Amino acid sequence: MKKLADMSAEELAGLVCETLRRAGITTTLSGGGCVAIWSEGKYVSRDLDFIEEGPVPRRKLKNALAELGFVEQHRYFVHPDTEFYIEFPTGPLTVGDERVHKVAVRNTVAGRLRLLSPTDCVKDRLAAYFHWNDRQALAQAVLVAEAQSVDMVDLRRWAKAEDATEKLLDFEKALGRGS
Repeated sequence: MKKLADMSAEELAGLVCETLRRAGITTTLSGGGCVAIWSEGKYVSRDLDFIEEGPVPRRKLKNALAELGFVEQHRYFVHPDTEFYIEFPTGPLTVGDERVHKVAVRNTVAGRLRLLSPTDCVKDRLAAYFHWNDRQALAQAVLVAEAQSVDMVDLRRWAKAEDATEKLLDFEKALGRGS
């Protein structure tokens, strides 16, 4: 296996996900780490956000990640051999107000990675745009949609439920799909 210092975001995320799975902890990668993977590297993030399924004692996370050499620093886990840091935002796994029930799985050389699907990754970024006018999040959603196939029908249904149909038009225009 590669050294931690030589791992890509996807490989490291796969290793972390696999290590936690072996410790009995199910996690899913979300946030900027997903954008980096689904945009095929057009976006760079050093933050790997994992959402845990169910309540997981912090000590259990700390012990599992210690096997890889990660140490807790405030709310993050860091390692001296990598610029990537790991965070566990509060669950459950949602995009806006909608619970995510199905995730994507990618097999990496370092382990099996659970992550938001491209469509849910776009929803995750658009939620930040819809609710906080985060234009960087809008740009990230566009990068993912340009690199991956996303379900526009599902996006429109979701945006309506988020009361953000008008703001979705900004996304569609950025993709060249809007009026």
